[in-house]
Amino acid sequence: MRFFGFKSVILAALALSGCANNAPLPEAPPQDALRVATHNVHYIIASRETGAWSVQDWEDRKVAQDAAFKSLDADIVAFQEMESFAHNSLNIDNFALDWLREQNPDYGVAAEGDPRSFPSTQPIFYRKARLTMRDHGWFFFSETPDVIYARTYNGSYPAFASWAAFEENGTGKLFKVFNVHFDFSSRENRRRSALLVAERIKPLIDAGETVFVIGDINAGLGSKPATIITEAGVRFTPVSGSTYHWNRGVNLTGPVDHLAATPDVARLADPVVVRRKFDGVWPSDHYPVFVDFRLP
Repeated sequence: MRFFGFKSVILAALALSGCANNAPLPEAPPQDALRVATHNVHYIIASRETGAWSVQDWEDRKVAQDAAFKSLDADIVAFQEMESFAHNSLNIDNFALDWLREQNPDYGVAAEGDPRSFPSTQPIFYRKARLTMRDHGWFFFSETPDVIYARTYNGSYPAFASWAAFEENGTGKLFKVFNVHFDFSSRENRRRSALLVAERIKPLIDAGETVFVIGDINAGLGSKPATIITEAGVRFTPVSGSTYHWNRGVNLTGPVDHLAATPDVARLADPVVVRRKFDGVWPSDHYPVFVDFRLP
């Protein structure tokens, strides 16, 4: 009976997902807002010609991904899994990054570079008319965090944080953005990753800097990772409902994609989760999430 009950829930959710094309597009940000967004866009399997997350699948969804990006009208968008995955080989190509950069010339790209020396799978796009990048970097969730592509604490696939420092044009206001993606399968990896993030951001916060921590933590706000990061001196904005949808528009889990900022940053509205297809296509298996803030 439980199986059939669960199956009924899935079927109902799939039916409801058909309404996703009619979900409203985001409203434009207030004039004085800094709109900050996060989106896990799922890696492309560069060696797979067809099928799930293949090169052909990317060709089928790339227009939708660009439409989703444009719909956000964000000043900052932090991406996770923006990678053309080549298994054990280092792939210089990044189809999604190159595509979005070409389609959006008004945006610069921070936290990316030659993948032999700078991991480029978590770039941070920023509106050039509003912001100037002053610095960027990365560290891996590992015993050796400053070694590129170091494996995680239990030896699984590398996971890391990218970061970028920005100056607001015209005002000179400075802030840093940390873009994180925690291990989905290991609770201990997530805990230790959060500890490392806290270790890196706390001295900045204690020195009075404005800091954002955003991305896919693969956990809810009541979790240990979220608590650890909060204790370092940032406040999470409470996201309502699913942000991961199984690439089907099925909203069965709590949010895993989050945005946090130091208390000096004012939150102007609740987070918005963009739960819709674009031209009939899901851009990814995660929804984009954004929040409108005001810098101090």
